Amino acid sequence: MSRSIIRRLKREPTPLVDENTVTFIWQGESAPGLVGDFNGWDLDEPIRLAKAEPGIWTYQLVVPADAYIEYSFIQDVDNLQDPNNPRLSPNGIGGNNNYFQMPEYQPTSLTKKKNVPHGKITRHVVQTDQLVYGPKRTVYLYQPPVDAPVPLLVVWDGQDYLNRIHLNNMVDNLIAERRIQPLAMALVKNGGPSEREIEYACNEYTLVFLINEVIPAARKQLNLIDINKFPGAYGVAGSSMGGLMALYTAARFPRIFGNVLSQSGAFILGGLDMVVFDLLEQGERRPLKIWLDVGLYDIPELLTANQRMNNMLAHRGYWIDYREYHAGHNYPAWRDEIWRGLVSLFGIRE
Repeated sequence: MSRSIIRRLKREPTPLVDENTVTFIWQGESAPGLVGDFNGWDLDEPIRLAKAEPGIWTYQLVVPADAYIEYSFIQDVDNLQDPNNPRLSPNGIGGNNNYFQMPEYQPTSLTKKKNVPHGKITRHVVQTDQLVYGPKRTVYLYQPPVDAPVPLLVVWDGQDYLNRIHLNNMVDNLIAERRIQPLAMALVKNGGPSEREIEYACNEYTLVFLINEVIPAARKQLNLIDINKFPGAYGVAGSSMGGLMALYTAARFPRIFGNVLSQSGAFILGGLDMVVFDLLEQGERRPLKIWLDVGLYDIPELLTANQRMNNMLAHRGYWIDYREYHAGHNYPAWRDEIWRGLVSLFGIRE
């Protein structure tokens, strides 16, 4: 077995893929633990590899044919990259995860810059009035390549959706292909890793900052439709805590933000439901169109929370479009899914 593995390692990256079975491999006198999307990144109970031959340790896993999976080896508290897998993806906390994709996984091509009319991205700095962290905050504004007034999409964690997902290219391409109506964007930078958790935890101060500072700046720089004449025409998007904040924003201001695009929304934290559950479960039904997506390999608590949110919204009669897919809690997964939400909410109805 070890000879066949070593021969394959010379020509294939790990994990080795045989139909729906993947084989993780570690070479050495002992093996570290293994964590990833497939075990909820449980650092307390990492997967233990089995000794296959002297110096060869393995673990096999069956995954769907269209899955995208991120993982890492772990020794004590240190993450170790797989020495036989050069494929790396930023993990959002200053490091990288290894990843692999199954044969039927198809990353979207919509993020590529194509030979189509391009919108314009401009960088702006707005005052915060200390409503969010720091005296100033960066907002990136996207004007689509059209002359007519358009709706606005606010995007939380805007710097990541711009730099990691290239959302401006995606919107350019979807507009050119007549799959969505033209729309402008305000991509709002977060306050930093730790500050972001507070700003996006259904924070009223963040909403005041959005309404009093970001929206006026967007109206000044972009050619937007009059929200008073078209109530609820704007949208709001985000992922994880940003996905929670997207739904909360719309729940609080549905006459402005009638379209919600939430990816892996963190609707439960530390075992406690966030207040957005109560806002949408009780009282009058708000005039919202809601897209939720979440990976079946996402953080287990968040997968369950999104399933509960979908069921509750459907029971209450909300317009809801819900999708699960074979990936985890990461930007490559959100990149490959967000176009579906854009088409669902802003698609052109012939």
